[in-house]
Amino acid sequence: MTLGSMLRDARESASLSIEALSESTSIRIGLLTQMESNDFVNCGGDTYARGHLRKIAERVGVDPHIFIEAYNSEHSSEHRAIQDLLVENNVMQVPREEKKISWKVPAGVSVLILVVLGLAQIIISNQSSTQIPDRTRVVTSPAATPSTSASTSASASPSAVLNGEPITLKIEATRGNSYIDIVVDGENVLKGSFFQGDSKSFTGYKAISIYLSNPAGLDLTLNGKLLAPLGGQNEEVRRTFR
Repeated sequence: MTLGSMLRDARESASLSIEALSESTSIRIGLLTQMESNDFVNCGGDTYARGHLRKIAERVGVDPHIFIEAYNSEHSSEHRAIQDLLVENNVMQVPREEKKISWKVPAGVSVLILVVLGLAQIIISNQSSTQIPDRTRVVTSPAATPSTSASTSASASPSAVLNGEPITLKIEATRGNSYIDIVVDGENVLKGSFFQGDSKSFTGYKAISIYLSNPAGLDLTLNGKLLAPLGGQNEEVRRTFR
């Protein structure tokens, strides 16, 4: 059963004519007729369509979430995976200050590499000799192991410094309703309606990707800084923060 059929059946079950429903909901008769024919093109976008469905649900005595979920699955562009949508407009990236690695780190790594190479040459030279005191093997072998470990630790530490800072995004519906789809570090963490007064925070370490409808009704705060509005009323936007 389509959403249009559900609307028509609910109206008839409530013993309402389409004229009476139009008068009580302030929705044009022509638009109601199109909606009952499962045509939502002239509703003015997803946000307005959901608003019309809520009014109709209240008048015919049906839970509005039933109509809205059916709309999302049949007609809304938001039911597509957010990862596919972001490919079309993956241009919003958070400026990140380039971190400079101290010259002491690569210098220390270079010294450790030279030490390891020197010890390796000594071990090879001693092993090729026919008269090798046992104590020589005991002394040189442990020395190579800590040096190699220290080299690995020193070379790995810059990577940890560069990639360890989290990304925190807070979304507040301060001026209206919206529909949001949030992906944090490749995992979809929230998808659905976001009503006025709602507030959510998200933290990631690689990227936070968002899809928003009606961005004019939302306030976004990135790492404690309030962002400028991402779009106008009833627009649909996609952004990625890294």
